[in-house]
Amino acid sequence: MSGSVRVTVVVDAANCVGSVPDGWWRDRVAATRRLRDSISPDDLRRALDLDETPLVVLVVEGRARGVESSEAVRVVDAPGIGDDCIVEVAEQSTAQGEGVVVVTADRGLRSRVVSLGARVVGPRVVRSN
Repeated sequence: MSGSVRVTVVVDAANCVGSVPDGWWRDRVAATRRLRDSISPDDLRRALDLDETPLVVLVVEGRARGVESSEAVRVVDAPGIGDDCIVEVAEQSTAQGEGVVVVTADRGLRSRVVSLGARVVGPRVVRSN
């Protein structure tokens, strides 16, 4: 995704938090905050070979809801199923002419967002720290 197209990186919080067996299930909100705080838009720009620093949206569902946005990461609480909210964010971004990268290992979600024109990468992009 090169050129001057703005890129939104949509992170599937549940999938990324769950990709590392570090006790996240004991406190999902704290685990999600740690994930949020570990995400660097500049690091994502380099890792994804983007021309500009992306807008980062972390979609949170279930018992992990209530995590605040940070300066670097906008947090969206999914009103229902997280995958549906991720698809909605991807649809809105592509409708505005933005590029979209979705961070997830969920195969069903992958196929849904690829059909919208999104690029998909695995959780290691945000969990490498």
